[in-house]
Amino acid sequence: MATAPPRVSCGSLLQELQVLWGQIGQNEAERDRMILQLEEDCLNVYRKKVEQTRKQKEDLIEELSFGESDIEKILSALGERESFSRVEKLGGTLLEQLAKVEPVLEDLRRRRDERVEEFMVVQAQIVRLHAEISGTIENGDPVPPLVDETNLSLRRLAEFKSQLKELQTEKNLRLQKIDVQINCIHEICNMMSLDLKKELYDVHPSFVELGRTTSMSISDSTLERLAGKVHSLNQEKKQRLRKLQDLGSTLIELWNLMDTPTAEQKCFDHVTSLISVSPNTKMPQGCLARELIEKVEVEVKRLNCLKASKMKELVLKKMIELEEIYKSVHMDIDSDYERRILNDLIDSGKADLSDLLTGMDGRITKAREHALSRKEILEKVEKWTLASEEESWLDEYERDQNRYNAGRGAHKNLKRAEKARMLVSKIPSLLENLTAKIKAWEKENGVPFMYDKASPIRLLDSLEEYTSRRQQKDEEKRRSRELKKLQEQYAAEQGATFGTKPSPARPPSARKPLGQSSNANIISGTPTIRRVCTPMARKGGLSSGKVKEAGKTAFIPANYVALPKDCSDNSNL
Repeated sequence: MATAPPRVSCGSLLQELQVLWGQIGQNEAERDRMILQLEEDCLNVYRKKVEQTRKQKEDLIEELSFGESDIEKILSALGERESFSRVEKLGGTLLEQLAKVEPVLEDLRRRRDERVEEFMVVQAQIVRLHAEISGTIENGDPVPPLVDETNLSLRRLAEFKSQLKELQTEKNLRLQKIDVQINCIHEICNMMSLDLKKELYDVHPSFVELGRTTSMSISDSTLERLAGKVHSLNQEKKQRLRKLQDLGSTLIELWNLMDTPTAEQKCFDHVTSLISVSPNTKMPQGCLARELIEKVEVEVKRLNCLKASKMKELVLKKMIELEEIYKSVHMDIDSDYERRILNDLIDSGKADLSDLLTGMDGRITKAREHALSRKEILEKVEKWTLASEEESWLDEYERDQNRYNAGRGAHKNLKRAEKARMLVSKIPSLLENLTAKIKAWEKENGVPFMYDKASPIRLLDSLEEYTSRRQQKDEEKRRSRELKKLQEQYAAEQGATFGTKPSPARPPSARKPLGQSSNANIISGTPTIRRVCTPMARKGGLSSGKVKEAGKTAFIPANYVALPKDCSDNSNL
């Protein structure tokens, strides 16, 4: 093993150099010059070394300063309040301080890079979502965002994450909305037998692309087109449903008119079942297909052709129904004229039979409404007619001198007479109420209230004539009673003068019937049949002949002067 050379010092070498110079014979001046040169060279070496060392120190200080500056910048960018100070935290030589700074700086740079990567991921997602929502992504992927490395704080990152979450929520809501609308389109297409893919492709190709490289479009314009497609399909669905419902109603109407067999009707049950269906109701697949609608239209057209051949019969049936309604409420209608007009219209072929039938339905509806408005009045007319008949019977009954004789049916006649008097007593109030009703009806309808049994008459005129004749009868009865009083008074005066007993004006057996009053119950001239035109069919009141006949029971002298009515009334008192 080789030994290391012995260590030589500057002093030993100078001493050896002095020996060598002595042996050589160098003078002192030369020796001093050479020693000075050696010292100068040695000083230069030291000076150079000092400069190098000073430069090394400056570099270390600069490196350390840069490190500290980077640490401060990174800490500031990361948003950490912790500061790093060489004086306060490091201590020791520069190399020791640098040895302490380097791992800290390396760790901070690693954290900064991680934070930058996190920012890039979040910002890239934000930019992409913005592009998807705005629709610019269709022009290509967005440019990656630049991260601001001067602000990498967790607070800033949280703001970006919050923004990203909002955009993700917006995207999810849009996807849900798209999903609902696509399902709606799918359902409508099933109802109307439409191509779902074609309808979706019209909105946006991304809705039907298989193995798509890009995400489904969620832009505002796509959502607007999708909503427009749903609206247009809904409108088309409503139109088809409305058309089918009209066709279904027409089918039912035609079936009823044509007496179509049930087995034939069942072929279109799927159509008639939609008549009362709401547009928002879920309906079977293919129920609104265009081919089905065309098929129903063909069937309706076929039935309409058959209907035309039977329409004349149907119109005439409606005419009979209209006549029955008018007849039920005693209204006049020129049936022969109406039938002749209808036959001429139908035979000419110029009239639309459907419109003609619709017009007849309208007339029937109005006739029913008109009949309903007359119903109450007609009911009162029936009561008045019944009371008039009973009034007529009661007059005949009370003129019968043998009505109290014990004979067959006398008891029943007495009971009927009591009921008749009660009914007749109500005639004035019944007439007053009936007249008021008729006047109100005529004022409301603007036409006279006509009543037709044998011939058309105005009911109000008939009532007024009946009332007038009734008053005339009451006046005749009053005069008859006054005449009777005069006769009895004359007979009494003759008996007092000549001492004779006056004979009664009627046989003793002819008593006044029970319950008979002296005014309205003693009336005559009511019809003996149930007709409203009673003035045309009534027996007249007491004629002059009947008055003379009533006066045959006593003779009134020619020179007899009757007392005035007031005097006779006072004498009766």
